[in-house]
Amino acid sequence: MIDCKPKTGTYFSLSIVVLILFSGLVYILIDFAQKQTYGFVFYLFSASLLTVVLLIILVKMMAGFRFISAGKESLQVRLPLRGLKKGYKLQEVLAWQEEVIVTNKREFKQMTIVFADQTSFSLSNHEHTNYDQLSSYLGKKIPRKKLK
Repeated sequence: MIDCKPKTGTYFSLSIVVLILFSGLVYILIDFAQKQTYGFVFYLFSASLLTVVLLIILVKMMAGFRFISAGKESLQVRLPLRGLKKGYKLQEVLAWQEEVIVTNKREFKQMTIVFADQTSFSLSNHEHTNYDQLSSYLGKKIPRKKLK
């Protein structure tokens, strides 16, 4: 059984960034409420910018939080934040595609799997464990459905 789950290191570092942004937002709001060291436009712009960046990172973290298990001619997909748990047989996979991008001598791989009920899931080697094992499993079991 191959289990692809989010890497703890990635989510730990993103959580640190979220904490830093949140503490910066709290500092800006407290400074505005008590001291007003800077002008109103600065507080308005910085609080808006910090909030937008914070929300984008949180949404990215929540959207990427998924678990995929492969084995026994099936794929199990769990999205804990949506409360979704679905099982698919390999015959229900319409297509799967792997994109490889090389930047700064590092390889970034992303796989998209499309199922018969028109749902699709994406995984990347930097955000999920056992990515290469899942890729080779799909390459062995359903090589005809791989898009090039």
